[in-house]
Amino acid sequence: MTTGMIGTTGRVTGRIGAGLVGEVLVHVPERGGTEAFLAYLAVPGEPLPIGSQVLVVEYQPPRTVYVAPLTA
Repeated sequence: MTTGMIGTTGRVTGRIGAGLVGEVLVHVPERGGTEAFLAYLAVPGEPLPIGSQVLVVEYQPPRTVYVAPLTA
């Protein structure tokens, strides 16, 4: 279940900072919907404000992801 999380994109709904847990909404293809996950920065750096687009680079079941900013 949710084996395809890595590489999906999402949107920050709760600010993510260094050492601080935030929240992202990610489309989960296997379940056909969008779900909220606890989120941490994959690489420490600048905080990600609400509305930022992110890429899931690591998934820790059941509800935690590590994300990187999505660059255009």
